[in-house]
Amino acid sequence: MTKSELIEAVAAKITNFSRRDVEIIVDTLFESMAQSLSKGDKVEIRGFGSFKIKERDGRQGRNPKSGENIFIDAKKVPFFKAGKEIRERINDGN
Repeated sequence: MTKSELIEAVAAKITNFSRRDVEIIVDTLFESMAQSLSKGDKVEIRGFGSFKIKERDGRQGRNPKSGENIFIDAKKVPFFKAGKEIRERINDGN
């Protein structure tokens, strides 16, 4: 599902708001989540899952085109862990 498909699905269920209003709500939600993660906070949505930041250490890598050894800097990456309820819905949906 893409962001625009999510907006359409929410707009179809909530007829009190225009599509533009739903788009603003979804954008605000995603922006708030991104800001929390950038501050190092955990974002938890009950029944869906949680997002947190994991730190990856720097490491030796290889440029696949030239074969040259390079150093890859340490970085922070977002990590999602699915909640129990969503895992059960996915597995029971087979």
